[in-house]
Amino acid sequence: MEIDVCREVLRNIALVGDKWSLAVVGHLRGRTVRYGDLRRAVTGISQRMLTLTLRQLERDGLVSRTVHATVPPRVDYALTPLGTALLDSVAPLGAWAAAHRTEITANRDRYDGRARERGAPS
Repeated sequence: MEIDVCREVLRNIALVGDKWSLAVVGHLRGRTVRYGDLRRAVTGISQRMLTLTLRQLERDGLVSRTVHATVPPRVDYALTPLGTALLDSVAPLGAWAAAHRTEITANRDRYDGRARERGAPS
């Protein structure tokens, strides 16, 4: 693969590794959500981070933003077909992570315990 193509692919894969993007995309599956409802649904996200995440997802074409001319203004977010395709692609990865979470946690605990015994930082 050409180096520029590799960089683009890695940049796109970074969407999956972002802390908040998949949580936001997941909450938008199959529905339109208002900003405030989305903020309440994505536990732990700050208003600033939600705004930045939504802007990036909109920039990448994964999320659409609709502003309604009401008082106060209402803003709705929804997945685009590209966002739905991303969610469909990462769903098996999420299922794998859920199915193996206890095993992975046990492995980490075991490894961290051995590292403490050796005096190494975990």
